Amino acid sequence: MLKRLITILWPSFLVAGAADALFFALFDPAQLLYQEEPVFASRLAAYTIGFFLFWLMGIGSSALTCYFQRSADEINRCPLSPPERPEGCPKREDCADCR
Repeated sequence: MLKRLITILWPSFLVAGAADALFFALFDPAQLLYQEEPVFASRLAAYTIGFFLFWLMGIGSSALTCYFQRSADEINRCPLSPPERPEGCPKREDCADCR
């Protein structure tokens, strides 16, 4: 679980840093206006909020990639061991008439 979390968070962190640098190289946070009022109180606040928004988008993208790369066996695998499976389950070990 920790390995999957790292494979989601680390690449998204790197992409967020690059996206933040690229976005704010093109746009000045002081010139971002909404109804002729500045959106951010300071440039540092804009950089911080921008970084975390880009990081969230990267996390979403990486999480979807991990979700969609699962194999059919991982998706359809029963989480219960054979003796713990309910009566009538075709994969239960002691079910003689289920096979």
